[in-house]
Amino acid sequence: MTEVHRIEAVVFDVLGTMVDESGGLRAAMREAVPAAEEASVDRLLDVWQEHVEREQRRIAGNVRPYVNSQVIDREAAERVAGCVGLTDAAALDRLATAGQRMKPWGDSLAGLARLSERFPVLALSNASRASLLRLNAHTGLRWHQALSAEDVRAYKPAPEVYRLALDAAGSPPERVLMVAAHAWDLRGAQAVGMRTAYVQRPVGDPPRRSDSFTFRSSGLEELAAVLAVV
Repeated sequence: MTEVHRIEAVVFDVLGTMVDESGGLRAAMREAVPAAEEASVDRLLDVWQEHVEREQRRIAGNVRPYVNSQVIDREAAERVAGCVGLTDAAALDRLATAGQRMKPWGDSLAGLARLSERFPVLALSNASRASLLRLNAHTGLRWHQALSAEDVRAYKPAPEVYRLALDAAGSPPERVLMVAAHAWDLRGAQAVGMRTAYVQRPVGDPPRRSDSFTFRSSGLEELAAVLAVV
């Protein structure tokens, strides 16, 4: 029996893997600050991402009680607003919800549809339940089930987040494939025994030389083709 035949469910990271997270944040910042030059947008993006990463680490280290992604995104938006003197409440609210309006990568919809014909497909995201709901509606991504890390009050790569997907799939970890553009995410999945597929995106966390994932592909179409082999 081949490796492909033993896969019973496919789990996808969403932010960065299925949607252009960095591009969406950049677009939201340009909308909020139309006069900002690209270098300024780059700095604002760094401010946002550094805040999100720092707060998720603090939560993982029990330095801060759990709050969902909407709270952290609002904080990040307020930091960005403080850097540029943005005081308009409506503009700040829209910036804070930028994560709900990301664009899917060019192969995301077709690749997901193709894979869903053969496997149960699940989303597993650090985005809050409400944000994930609105993002899926905005993008047209269609899952058999969409899971938020909010359900276990943790953030990937905490093992309980991946176990949430394993429980939903009802399969042993070695028969569940985690797909992501972030090597750190796949390492977290490997830690609970899941199989892994790295999908290359323009942004993300590329593998190290020491990483050994079950599959590597240039996009979802290539991955779907590999998994379609009988």
